Amino acid sequence: MALGFATEAKASGDILPIVKWDAKSGAMVRVDRYQDAGGAWTRDENDMEIPVKFVADFDNIEVGWLSFAGGAPDFHMVKIGGEMPARPSPDHKNAFRLRIYNKDLGLREFSHSAKTVLRKMDELHSQFEAERGANEGKVPVIAITSVEKISITTPDGSKSTYRVPSWKIASWVDRPEGLDGGSSPAPAPKPLVQEAAEEDDLF
Repeated sequence: MALGFATEAKASGDILPIVKWDAKSGAMVRVDRYQDAGGAWTRDENDMEIPVKFVADFDNIEVGWLSFAGGAPDFHMVKIGGEMPARPSPDHKNAFRLRIYNKDLGLREFSHSAKTVLRKMDELHSQFEAERGANEGKVPVIAITSVEKISITTPDGSKSTYRVPSWKIASWVDRPEGLDGGSSPAPAPKPLVQEAAEEDDLF
């Protein structure tokens, strides 16, 4: 596979705000952290509108291992193409970490370790590799158009249902400054009807 993951059923970096994918509900979730008047940190989580578009920094995607066993994410990652780090513990799972950007979100980090989502990311990265030669100096615009339901048979014979993003590279654009500089996201989420918006308005 393009990303080098084992997806069959059987750390370091800048701190950025994140988006996450809920593989149970099929929602892409925007996570915003705020410091209240007393100095305590709190977080808001809001489902994002789908369809949605963002640019992805596939040139610098990281792969490796991720665990939440300690409560906080523990990443052991390497830029794709580097030597895969040793698995730190049985709790660590294959994962990717990717920077994404649009004007509404600002610069965000997106990561996942579920095999169902890794397979979809592997497919998306294969499309990136196939098209990058004809789009030198540009970055891909990822469009999540809908949610796909997947049923998995577990080793004990039971079935589990997951929901994964139906996504593709919709176009290529010049690399926006926000993908490198970290434009600040809006202080509160707002709906953005992206199908009708011009790409210049998004990035």
